[in-house]
Amino acid sequence: MGTWRGLRVAFIMGSLFMILLIIVYWDDVGGFNIYPLQGPKQEHLDYYYHPQTTPVLLHSISTSTVGASALLSLPTTRARPPLLSSEQETGREVEKNIAVERNKEEEETREDVNGEVEEERRRAEEQRQEERKQRIMDVCSERGSVEFPGKSRTFDQIPNRELDHLIVDDTHQIIYCYVPKVACTNWKRVMVVLSQSLVSPSSGKPYTDPEAVPADLVHNSSLHLTFAKFWRHYGSLSHHLMALKLQRYTKFLFVRDPFVRLISAFRNKFGRPNEDFYRQFGSVMLRRYANTTGSVPETVAEAFAAGIRPTFQQFITYLLDPETEREAAFNEHWRQVEVYRLCHPCQVQYDFVGRLETLETDSEQLLRILGVDDLLHFPTGARNRTAASWERDWFAQIPMAMRRELYKLYEPDFELFGYPKPDSMLHR
Repeated sequence: MGTWRGLRVAFIMGSLFMILLIIVYWDDVGGFNIYPLQGPKQEHLDYYYHPQTTPVLLHSISTSTVGASALLSLPTTRARPPLLSSEQETGREVEKNIAVERNKEEEETREDVNGEVEEERRRAEEQRQEERKQRIMDVCSERGSVEFPGKSRTFDQIPNRELDHLIVDDTHQIIYCYVPKVACTNWKRVMVVLSQSLVSPSSGKPYTDPEAVPADLVHNSSLHLTFAKFWRHYGSLSHHLMALKLQRYTKFLFVRDPFVRLISAFRNKFGRPNEDFYRQFGSVMLRRYANTTGSVPETVAEAFAAGIRPTFQQFITYLLDPETEREAAFNEHWRQVEVYRLCHPCQVQYDFVGRLETLETDSEQLLRILGVDDLLHFPTGARNRTAASWERDWFAQIPMAMRRELYKLYEPDFELFGYPKPDSMLHR
């Protein structure tokens, strides 16, 4: 009987012990607590996890105010933030990958569009060049409707003195025919940098930036190797060498509306004091066409002080006067590009024909063709501001007969380079 009672007591004690373990475990994993701590003096010592801060000490507990069963109800580990389920993690990863792919596709689309636009632009530039070159060939051919001296002569028939505008850069195999009043200062700067023909006094090395080259130095003929100098350098071999270079080198020139170029030349050379041009040309115009009493001022300073200077009409009269060319060829600033004058487009087959009216895009395209766009940029400094819209104002005082005669004088340049005939100026 005593043994049976002992077993019953042991069973009851074991059951109570198991119940106690279950209670402790349940409180630990976040279930309800059947022994809640109550009372105003209750203190609890533990750290609690806060999702936005580090673990903090909440409150302490005194074993003197609560019993052991209350202690058993305290959590034995720190609470952890809720974890994403594997499905949620996978979903977020998929969304992230989709966003990356979408951005990549958008970037590729933008690159494709930009590439197509750039390709279309270059095709248009190439087409424009082909049209300009073809026009020159058509005008220079026998079926061309415009006749002018020197149209049918060969390159070998060009006098040496008329080849002084063809600048040669052997390093990059370039030939540039410069036309005054058509951005030639900046293009000469480019040629100086490419040929390394001028040393910077500050660095002691050749200039590498065209814009840094002094504008007053680039017109010094000693800086440039021209075809006109070949005879001095190569003697009887000069024509053979020129023919080889014309065949192998890239040749280019820039042109401009002929009448606008005349206005620009007049403004630059006679609209401001220029001693050389006044003595050589301005004083001649005044003596011939000004109908002034007394002598003409000897210096440009005296002329400007007295308010005496050539007018644009006197300048046009000078150009149309047959006596002018009997005395000497036109100055290069108003000399025709053709009519056996400057660049001889009927004898030199140019690879690139640029226009001042499209200078920026043409310059960018040309530097790319020359393969030097990674070496330099075309200067972006001040450029000649004479605009085509000024023609009507400048020619307003020029008699109609003189306008038509002037057009005939420059008609080959209008036709060769595709500039429209200024009918509004030539007809009332």
